[in-house]
Formats: sequence, C-alpha cells, structure tokens
Amino acid sequence: MKKKIEILAPAKDLITGIAAINAGADAVYIGAPQFGARSNAHNPIEDVAELVKYAHLYNVQVFVVINTILYDDELETCRKMIWKLYEIGVDALIIQDMGLLELDLPPIALHASTQSNNRDPKKIKFLADAGIQRVVLARELNLHQIKEISQETDVELEFFVTGALCVSFSGNCYMSVANGERSANRGSCAQNCRLPYNLIDGNGDTLIRNSHLLSIKDFDVSNQIPNLVEAGICSFKIEGRLKDVVYVKNNVSFLRKKLDAFLAENSDKYIKSSSGTCTYTFDSALDRTFNRGYTDYFVNERHQSIGSWESPKSKGQYIGKLIKTVGNSYIIENGEMLNNGDGLCFINENKEAEGIYVNKAENGVVTPNVLKEIAAGTEIYRNNDAAFIRLVEREDSAVRKISTSLVLKETETGFELIATDEDGNISTVRLDHPKEETKTGDSLTENFKVNLAKTGFTPYTADEITIEFSKNWFLPISKINEMRRNVYEQLSEIRLASYVRHEHQLEKTSHPYPETHLDFTYNVSNKYARAFYERHGVTEIEKAFELQWDPGKSRVMTTKYCIKYELERCPKYHRENMDQKVKEPLVLKQGELEYKLKFNCKPCEMEIWEKDAEFEIEEDHFH
Repeated sequence: MKKKIEILAPAKDLITGIAAINAGADAVYIGAPQFGARSNAHNPIEDVAELVKYAHLYNVQVFVVINTILYDDELETCRKMIWKLYEIGVDALIIQDMGLLELDLPPIALHASTQSNNRDPKKIKFLADAGIQRVVLARELNLHQIKEISQETDVELEFFVTGALCVSFSGNCYMSVANGERSANRGSCAQNCRLPYNLIDGNGDTLIRNSHLLSIKDFDVSNQIPNLVEAGICSFKIEGRLKDVVYVKNNVSFLRKKLDAFLAENSDKYIKSSSGTCTYTFDSALDRTFNRGYTDYFVNERHQSIGSWESPKSKGQYIGKLIKTVGNSYIIENGEMLNNGDGLCFINENKEAEGIYVNKAENGVVTPNVLKEIAAGTEIYRNNDAAFIRLVEREDSAVRKISTSLVLKETETGFELIATDEDGNISTVRLDHPKEETKTGDSLTENFKVNLAKTGFTPYTADEITIEFSKNWFLPISKINEMRRNVYEQLSEIRLASYVRHEHQLEKTSHPYPETHLDFTYNVSNKYARAFYERHGVTEIEKAFELQWDPGKSRVMTTKYCIKYELERCPKYHRENMDQKVKEPLVLKQGELEYKLKFNCKPCEMEIWEKDAEFEIEEDHFH
C-alpha cells in the first residue's frame, strides 16, 4: 500500500484556512475557541465547522490545536469543547497536556504536539502505545535520530518544514513566566528571545552590545523532503498560526510544487493525501514573504551559524548591494527588480536593521521616502514586496480543482449526465425531456461539450467529456447547463457524505513510562496529568514551572542553540580558537533582565538561568 505524504498548513482563521486549501494544503491546523498556544489565534466553533466542510470536499483534514497545559478548573470546559469539535467533524486534536488522555473523550485522533518535547525514541513509543496517533517531532532532531524514532514505532511522524523557530526545546521555555507571568505553555509567549541583549563575560567585560543574541533564523528544510520521507516523516508542517494569507499561500504553493515533483518520481511508493490540482498566477519563493534568513537547524547536524542577531524582524529577499547614492536616490544592484511601495531593509554601521520605503523605482534608480546615509557595498533586502503581495492576495491567485469526467447519455424518457471524479465518486442526474433530432440533422456534440466544460466557480474541472447519442438529438443549452449544475452540486454532497474520518477510541493503558521521576519540564499542571503518569509507573512528579516558580533562581530555558558556537569558541567545533577562551559565566543583560548561561557540552546544549541561580561551570569535554 502506498504511503500518504501531506503538507500541513497553519490557519489563524477561516479565511486563511480556505486560502491554504486552495493553495494545495493536504491538512490544516487551526486554533479552537480556547486552550491554543497562540492566544491571538482562537476561532469560534462555527468557523471551524465551516472550514471542516470546505476541507473535506477536497479530502483535506482539519486538526484543531489544544496545546496549552491545563489547570484543574479548566478540564471540564476543555472536555465539552472537544466533544463539540468532534461533532462538527474535526479530524484530530494536537495536544500537549497528558491529562486530556484521562478525560471522557469521543473517538477522535490525538496528536502529541511538539510542546511535548518529542525527541526520545522510547518516550515516543510510549505515547504511541498510550493511543497517540501522531507525534509532532522536535525541530532539533537530525535525520539519523528521526530514522531511529521511525524504527522504534510505526506511529505517524510529523516534522516542521518551514517557518519561525523557537530557540528553546519546545514546551521548555519559561522566560515569559519568569519575567512577567505570561506563560508560553499557556498561550502567551512574550518572545523575550527576540529582545536585544548585552553579552558580559565572567570578568564583567561587555563582549557584545545591543544584539538579538537569542534570535535565530527561520527554518527551511524543503530541499530535505526526500531524505525526511525516507527517514519516516509523513507530514510536513508549516509554522505560522499568526501569519497572514500571503505568507501561507506562498509557503504552501512553494512546498506543493516541491512535494508533487517528489511524488511523481516516487509514485510506486508514495501518494498525495488529498484531492485536486492547483494552479497559480504567481511564482512562489520562500524569501518573498516574512523570513529572518534561513537555516536547516540541526537536520544535517550542527554545521553553520544559525543566529539572526541584527534583527528579529523580517529580512526578506536579497536584492543586491548599494552601488552609490546620487542626489535623493540610490543606485542598487538588480534595482530593476524593485517596485513603487516596496519596503527595503539593510544593516547599518551600528549593526542594527533599518528600513525605508520605495517611493519610486525606475530603471534601477530607487527614490526612498526618507534618504538615509547608507555606505556603498551595503547589502539591500526587500522585506515588503508590494507587487507580489497584491498578486497573491487576489482570491484567484491559487485555484484548486478536482478532476472529473462527464458522460451525457440518452435514456428512454430523456437524458442523463454522469460525473465521475478522480476519487471514483459517481454522481448521476436525469432529465425527462422529449427527444427531437436537430432541425438541420447536424450533431450538437461540440456545442454540448463546450457548455459542459464551463465548470466556473465550482470545485471541479471536466477533463474528459463523452456524448453517447444514437442520433443527433437536440437539447436546449439551458437544460445542458442545468444538468451540469445539478450533477456537480450532487457530487459535492456525495463527496462530503463519503468522507471517512479516521477515529480512535482511547483505552486506559498502564505500560511503564521510560522515567520514574519527572521534573518541572514535563509541565504537569493538573490532577489528571498526574494520575496519567502515576498509572504508568512514575513515582515522583514535580509541578509545572507555572505552579512552583522560584523567582530569580530558576532555569528558564534549555536549547540546542549555543552562543559559544556562534562566537566560534566551541571546544568541540572550534578547537583552533581555544587560546581565546571566554571567561565564564557568560551573562545576557537587557535592562533589569539578567541571565546566566550554562554550557553542557556532552549533550551539546545550552541552559539559561536567572541571575541569582548558582551552578558549577563544567570543564570543556573536548580538549
């Protein structure tokens, strides 16, 4: 049996969800009215229901995100909401809190969110054995580790393919809580990682000033799709539930073309997981919408700098270097690419990102809204592509159609039109109508075909039309149009009625969890999550950070990202620079905020602690 491979797109709302489907998404994930990790992307049940109906017409799945940790007094509200989501046809829930597995739930598929920090093969197998149908893998994994997980269990594996990166192991960032009681695990991340910091060494000397030292580039492993499929990934997820329609359509269409090319080359093993074919009026390119520059992170091991220190804002598409300033205008390499209204970005001499708007672009000469002093040779980026945005925003810039064949036949009492779609669904409509031959005796076959092909705003194309008449019958064009309209309306009803949702009823399990002691990073915040782990053999369970935070002394982040590596002072990768070792502890300072950095070289991880924390500085392990 061929394995289905999908593109999973984000939707902050109904309109974005429909746009993602039209651009080629095989599945869409969207926030519910409550309990999603993006508090600004909640949606009413009615909108989710409408998205489900639109999606299922194309065999596209809809996943609803309920990936916050829950408190005891929220569990019943959440349970009732889950039943409503099941009743409107939602395909699966993306969850973080294991307490949900203890509730009286409908037979709806559950996916373990990346917030569950899914990077250990044994823990992922545990989740699968507990009834989780899909696991969203941690973004820090490499191809070898993904393959290892895939060999451990046959649970579906999902992996991010493009979009912003969370610098912390997902679900294990507590900076927001520690600095203002806004919990990322409760949907209110304050994005402290995108702030500018000073880096101070153990002697009190400032090594770097006012740099976004925890801000990292965006993710792009689209060129790794073949390797990731081979490693076991079945779903490629685009990050961005707060992103706009243009970003979503651009990312989905870009990946659709990439994945379709791969599927065409490997049609003996893999297949698309939804229906329809897309056409576009624009040429997608990831760098034409929001991005901070791109990294493949750790998919191919640690091999490059991943920081985006100058600015956490969108860098955009590289245009070229500034050649010179003439009067009130700039001459820029490839300046003919620019249009009136574009936004440009450059890094100034203080290593800060600055922006200007293009008032007028003509023959490579760019007149800005404000003339700023920019040194010759400065790299210029376009982070607001006005013409591209206008083009992609149009509703008809991405159109998705399901292929059908039509057969028009005669019957004893008139005529019938049969539509068969690409999935084998059949719709038949009959018309009782007197059978009269054409007055001229000529065939109207070509006329009939022209009108039957006019599928207009329906989700269908008529790619093959056959007329099976024994004589040259006459039929008014109005009747042909009526039959075409009715056969397609009925086909849509048939497609929705025949849609099969994969359901799974949870059963209580008691197989042992791989750990017996859980610290605060397991985010246990309610009695049911505690009961779940206890039943699976866990004997000691710390409360979630939000329920036991020790101000000033806590570890607020663990990350694979490493500032010593970025500074080329890593004892493993930059041994040649070890005569220039930095004095630890390194400290990040931003106003009143102050953090100490701890480097764990064996697992190749960095920890961030509050200023009053005490810990031993490890000796480098790679002399």
